Amino acid sequence: MGQLVQVKLGEYRPVILVDANAIAVHRHDMVVLEVERNTEFGKVISDPDKVCGGKTETAAGKIVRLASDGDLRQVVNNEMKSVEAYKNCKQKVAQSNLDMQLVQAEYSFDGTKIMIFFTADGRVDFRNLVKDLAKMLRVRIELKQIGVRDKAKIVGGYGVCGRELCCSSYMKDFHPLSIKMAKDQGLPLNPQKISGVCGRVKCCMAYEYQVYREYSKTLPKMGAKVTMPNGEKGKVVSMDILKRYVSVDLGEGKIVKVEYPQTNPQLN
Repeated sequence: MGQLVQVKLGEYRPVILVDANAIAVHRHDMVVLEVERNTEFGKVISDPDKVCGGKTETAAGKIVRLASDGDLRQVVNNEMKSVEAYKNCKQKVAQSNLDMQLVQAEYSFDGTKIMIFFTADGRVDFRNLVKDLAKMLRVRIELKQIGVRDKAKIVGGYGVCGRELCCSSYMKDFHPLSIKMAKDQGLPLNPQKISGVCGRVKCCMAYEYQVYREYSKTLPKMGAKVTMPNGEKGKVVSMDILKRYVSVDLGEGKIVKVEYPQTNPQLN
């Protein structure tokens, strides 16, 4: 048994679980890691009181030390080198007429490898590109194809709510999303309304989904026929799930808004 902590690997890579290696770490500490026989850097994102116990054999790596001032200077130097490498790679992609869009580049902490992230509609044969870049940069090249959600997480930005994108500000991983989430929450199925900057369903669709599902269990379905307390019959045409208001079309243009279940219309 050992202590495992969550670390955000590098600047643009995922959160991994690593062995604390008996080193006292706190949230937001910058650390140097050993991952897959490479030396990497990252930021601890676990709270001190939430460091979990577990089998260290399952860890993706281990912490070597807390980052020193010299280590942080190396990180900054790597970032500067990454900017230049990104420009060179972009030129090579243009010269090769490859159908791919570069997103970002990042050196490993020890400078022996550079990871270049890109998006593409399909598979890309970049073998010749890797050879050219290896000759130019004289390091190992790792090209990683990512999705549009991953691109948004790396690039960052602001949503229509005015806040920083959830994926780039605090989310560790992406969760499954579907149009059904918007439908079950009574939201308009307009792609412009329910899509984020990445073009996919907004991540925030999942935040209150379970609450809406529980609340809607005791409400009539859209289009259901109901009988009002005064005996009038109608059809449910809209509802406010959280406030528990149901709009019923009684025919001839007459639509009434009732509170459910206090007014207790009965399903036919």
